[in-house]
Amino acid sequence: MSMHFTVSELKKSIFHSLGLDATTLNPDQNLLLECYLAGQVPQSAWNDYVLETPALARHAEDRRRAHH
Repeated sequence: MSMHFTVSELKKSIFHSLGLDATTLNPDQNLLLECYLAGQVPQSAWNDYVLETPALARHAEDRRRAHH
């Protein structure tokens, strides 16, 4: 018997088991998230980004919960 998993399937499984959002961000969105969490993106600009990409807000909240 053999089992085959793709990295994507494994990642989704891990995120699901941790209760996190499995939606991945592209490199630009990851950089934007890092800058926002470091206080380098004003809240008004962040709100505009979140309107266009709601996943950003979920990732930011997940990161905050993970670090506290």
